[in-house]
Amino acid sequence: MKKIFTFLSFSLIAFGSFAQGQVPSPESQIKAAVLAAPAEKRDSATVYGYNQQGKVVELRKGTNELVCLADDPAQEGLSVSCYHKELEPFMARGRELRKAGKSAKEIFDTREEEVKSGKLRMPKQPSTLFVYTASADEFNAATGDVKNGYLRYVVYIPYATSESTGLPLKPDAPPMPWIMHPGTHGAHIMINPSRD
Repeated sequence: MKKIFTFLSFSLIAFGSFAQGQVPSPESQIKAAVLAAPAEKRDSATVYGYNQQGKVVELRKGTNELVCLADDPAQEGLSVSCYHKELEPFMARGRELRKAGKSAKEIFDTREEEVKSGKLRMPKQPSTLFVYTASADEFNAATGDVKNGYLRYVVYIPYATSESTGLPLKPDAPPMPWIMHPGTHGAHIMINPSRD
């Protein structure tokens, strides 16, 4: 299970180098990206995606509180996310550090230090992240169509602990909520629904 969440961390911030022509149209990127959002929030969410040079750019300006990040075309399969706009500084910093070649531990440690120093701001209230994934054979990047995708939920609550929330450090079974990275800037509630 730890490997799944390490992959999740990498997929949210990963950047790859890829050749011209591999990037889907903005429309297809938006179509797939917003699948991570609750249905009633999809049409009004801001969406970031990739240009032909592989850089993250704003594909659509939204009017609600959600920001969605399109799938990285350099990675196999689908991994898109939508999160509360208050998490954008945290997410953007992770993307910067990953692009600079930092490891997952270096990224975590750098953000922890920067949050503690006040350089990086985390939301003061609980803030939600939705992650939607699918395997390569379930995702058509050219059209943005997905079959049998899987949606997970994360609620960031910086510096919360098992004791302050009453949540366990690991789930007894899905979809029991549990707390990951307790006592740190990255403390969050994980909710992993059954895949049935």
